Amino acid sequence: MFRTYCRAALRNLHRNKTYSLVNIVGLAVGLATVLVIFLIVQFEYSFDNFHKNKDRIYRLVSVPYKEGTGFNATAAVPLPVAAGLRIDYPQIEKVASIFGRDAQITIEEGKEQEEKKFNETRSIYFAEPSFFDIFSFEWLAGDPKTALNDPNSVVLTREIAEKYFGDWRSAIGKTIKYDNKEIYQIKGILENPPVNTDFPLKIVISYRSLKNVDLNDWVGTYGRGYCFALLPPGSDPAKFNLSLHDFVKRHKPADHINDGIILQPLADIHFNPVFGNFNGRTFSKKIIGTLSLVALFLIIIASVNFINLATVQMINRSKEIGVRKVLGSGRAQLVVQFIGETALITVCAVLLALGLATLALPFLNDLLQTEISINFSDLRTILFLIILTISVTLLAGFYPAVISSGFRPIEALKNKLSAGWMRGISLRRVLVVLQFCIAQALFICVLIMVSQMNYFYNVPLGFDKEAIVNVPIPSDSISQTKMESVRNRLLQLPGVRDLSFSTFSPLDNDIWNNYFKFDHSPKKTDFLTYFKWADASFFKTYNLEFIAGKPYSQSDTLREYVVNETLVKNLGIRNPKDILGKEINFWDQKRGPVVGVVKDYNTNSLQTPIVPVVMGCWKDVYQVIGIKMVPGTAKQTLASVEKIWNGAYPDYVYEYEFLNEKINRYYKEESRLSDLYKIFAGIAVFICCLGLYGLVSFMAAQRIKEIGIRKVLGASVNSIMYLFSREFTVLIGVAFIIAAPLAYYFMQRWLEGFSFRVHTGPGLFLFAIAGSLVLAWLTVGYKSFKAATANPVISLRNE
Repeated sequence: MFRTYCRAALRNLHRNKTYSLVNIVGLAVGLATVLVIFLIVQFEYSFDNFHKNKDRIYRLVSVPYKEGTGFNATAAVPLPVAAGLRIDYPQIEKVASIFGRDAQITIEEGKEQEEKKFNETRSIYFAEPSFFDIFSFEWLAGDPKTALNDPNSVVLTREIAEKYFGDWRSAIGKTIKYDNKEIYQIKGILENPPVNTDFPLKIVISYRSLKNVDLNDWVGTYGRGYCFALLPPGSDPAKFNLSLHDFVKRHKPADHINDGIILQPLADIHFNPVFGNFNGRTFSKKIIGTLSLVALFLIIIASVNFINLATVQMINRSKEIGVRKVLGSGRAQLVVQFIGETALITVCAVLLALGLATLALPFLNDLLQTEISINFSDLRTILFLIILTISVTLLAGFYPAVISSGFRPIEALKNKLSAGWMRGISLRRVLVVLQFCIAQALFICVLIMVSQMNYFYNVPLGFDKEAIVNVPIPSDSISQTKMESVRNRLLQLPGVRDLSFSTFSPLDNDIWNNYFKFDHSPKKTDFLTYFKWADASFFKTYNLEFIAGKPYSQSDTLREYVVNETLVKNLGIRNPKDILGKEINFWDQKRGPVVGVVKDYNTNSLQTPIVPVVMGCWKDVYQVIGIKMVPGTAKQTLASVEKIWNGAYPDYVYEYEFLNEKINRYYKEESRLSDLYKIFAGIAVFICCLGLYGLVSFMAAQRIKEIGIRKVLGASVNSIMYLFSREFTVLIGVAFIIAAPLAYYFMQRWLEGFSFRVHTGPGLFLFAIAGSLVLAWLTVGYKSFKAATANPVISLRNE
């Protein structure tokens, strides 16, 4: 019997090639997308699972114990926290500090060979030896317990060692020069960290080599100064968090005991955008939930598509079903046969989906900056494919099988449908509405995402970002003496309009913040202030607007300050002019009057609100030159800038980045996800169009005699095409009425995650419904035209 069913299924698929192809392609596209989403989710959840003690590893992070204190949550903690934990909590197995920095690495290979210079960004970390007791990174050479004990010792990954020396084995014992200052000896080699880790370690230097930071400051934090702890087995993190309240009280000044510290599990680091991670790439669990929902929707759409097409096919096979029933086939046998045929189609679709997913993964990896692949030796992947195949088979095949197996033999042989069958038609209309409801909701969501991304790229930021290039500069004392000479030479270039030396560009996600005393107050402010140290040319170069006072005078040290509107408001001052002349005091050392107030501008990416900002001249901390060029002269101007830069700083590597490109980079993750959702929405619409094609095919098959009679009575082709279009237009309209408010609700919640966001208007929704209707009309145009132009004699001859 099984062989008979298989032979009948294959014969049926071969006889109805178009039906089979549309069904398999529709299912395959949907299943391939679902498989890709599964691989994405599986990859994201695999981050840092290779660490032996992953369930007991925690990062200490800073949070406000009370809302409204002005203190912002951050992954960094004061640098003395690690030492304090070792003393106050001896029961903790291991505690480790790690501090990230960017620098130039120089390789000196002898007098006869030229030096090799490399600018390393987001890859250099100063770490305590206990860091490698907490984390399970693989070592190729060296002793993890002693390699970082001594000052001026360093550990490299295999990739970096081969980049610097050709062969990692020959790197042991050699030296590297850090930022043209310190010499570090290589004491060990790490295997390259796997791609699914949030720790992009490449160069790890002994923590005892860390300089120019205050290791005793319990108030301030550095943006990349982290602390990790390995708790004993059986520890209760919630109880430990409560005890950290007392820890803060013991060590922080009384006016900062609301600047709390809590534990963050290692498993949360990859998914928590509030605290971020080492490589700046977090993947929110909300996104995973959204992707999982998209996968479910695509399975539903593909299954509904199958049901519609299967229903059309059952009409054509009604006589076959009637003959089988007359010859003794029971309903259960027919159900098994039709579900078996569905299983065959599903298996073919799964095999095609594997091929489509394999072809799509290189593009996906390039889009998301991942390294995802299909691993057929992975039990979870195999199990997922099996469950997916069975689920889709039952979801897509059960309804057509039950309905068609219930045909009455006489009616089936006469091609007449019962009332129950007609109720099935109504159900299929509901399914089509469901399909287009999902597709239009995804379409609207994508339109809002695209609008938000366009808003990011085009919204005024409060400063000029066009034709400005940022060139990093060395921070050593010798290089600082050359700043004025470099400034004068650059200003002589015909392509340079203005330039400014500063610590950061106007909008920069690298931060430096702290509290200050205002107007001779003995207490510090209850809100953090962000620093934008820059020379007096900063305001002209970036075209910042003053609302009170004037720029500070050019100076090498902090003497005067300029603040923004938000800082004035946070101090409770209504009129910006009232702050002029008042004193700001940092660390009881850097005092000076406020001489100007600038209009608020965006200092960080648009995901975050505008923060209080203080600005002043401080030559010792400048890190970048902002050069405003004459539009259209970038190529020749940058070539001249490079010559001047290399002449002034021959020991350093020249690099540059356009400010607008740097700003756009902050929205890279949102842009990637927007592109991904565009693809998914397009796939949903494509499958829906196949489903609509199935519905029109069904209508044409059901109403073929009606169409013949209408044509005999004089109906035109246009009127018959209208007959078809009226039905699906109403269905799409109903789907839109349901989809629009749902999409609006969910996207408003998504937009709440951005401090600056686009406002959705009716035009976007009108575009969505218009686009859906146009696509639908194009989809059914051919089939409805073919039905309208068919010879009525053929359709009526049995009567």
